[in-house]
Amino acid sequence: MFAALLAGCSSEPQTGPGEVRWDREICVRCAMAVSDPSYSAQVRGGVVGGRSKLYKFDDIGCAVLWLEQQSWKDDPATEVWVNSHRDGEWIDARSAWYVTGKITPMDYGLGAQREKTDNSIDFTQAVERIHEKEKQLNSHTHAPQSTPDKLPSIGQ
Repeated sequence: MFAALLAGCSSEPQTGPGEVRWDREICVRCAMAVSDPSYSAQVRGGVVGGRSKLYKFDDIGCAVLWLEQQSWKDDPATEVWVNSHRDGEWIDARSAWYVTGKITPMDYGLGAQREKTDNSIDFTQAVERIHEKEKQLNSHTHAPQSTPDKLPSIGQ
């Protein structure tokens, strides 16, 4: 009961991004360390017992793909935050602009920024690029070298 009272008195805000303990927290989707303050992301949502929960990710790609699997993904109270690749400050991911070609923790290659530039894309386009990159990273298009019934044996 004491733990429940203590949890109810938590100073964690119920909106906005939370503090990240760099290199000490893991990405909810891929289990890699959240270590780069220029490319990490957070999702706040999935209200349980009247309180939102904060999920941390090492790359905006992981956050987008993970969120799409959640039943509460379309809840208007769900927040998605991403670090600015320029200064590390948190930005609302849905209103951010993204530049491509960045070296990011999971190779989705998107850097978020507040302002639109000639070569930037919006959040909807960024999600499309994440899906394209995910297909590239996780596609298994070539045939296996051997099949289970025709495995090479040692000494042949």
